[in-house]
Amino acid sequence: MSETKKNVVTVNYNLHKDTAAGEMIESTEGKEPLMFLTGLGQMIPDFENKVKDLNVGDTFSFGIKSENAYGKRTDEAIIELPQDMFMKEGKLVEEVAVGNVLPLEDQNGQVHPAKIVSINKETITADVNHPLADQDLHFTGNIVEVREATKEEVEHGHVHGPGGHEH
Repeated sequence: MSETKKNVVTVNYNLHKDTAAGEMIESTEGKEPLMFLTGLGQMIPDFENKVKDLNVGDTFSFGIKSENAYGKRTDEAIIELPQDMFMKEGKLVEEVAVGNVLPLEDQNGQVHPAKIVSINKETITADVNHPLADQDLHFTGNIVEVREATKEEVEHGHVHGPGGHEH
């Protein structure tokens, strides 16, 4: 397989904390399977490397250490933001509450979950560490489909579902 060929891989998976017997974090059970394009860095690299060469019907079960998944928690990811970013009609929006997780967009248009740590006099303290930072992960599942990506999918950087619509 040449390095330039991109595939669309469709998987059903269960994600557990630490081991296959650990607490379930998320699952595709009863939902749409996960579809992703290989070679574009859309997935945790270790996850993609473990499933990209499997065939339809193959099952998988593997762990990924936190440093190879969502990394370590860092103090730099606890940030102070001006309260006016969260104001509407002169007051804080009701979603701004300690413990709530809000989507914050960075200067590159990427959305990051931010957990509100504290509401201060003029600022909001938010933790933008990934919720699964410091967490070892274990994936189990099976391969539903593997196909070559279309030229449009590679150019657009995402999978198109049936009928050519974004999936």
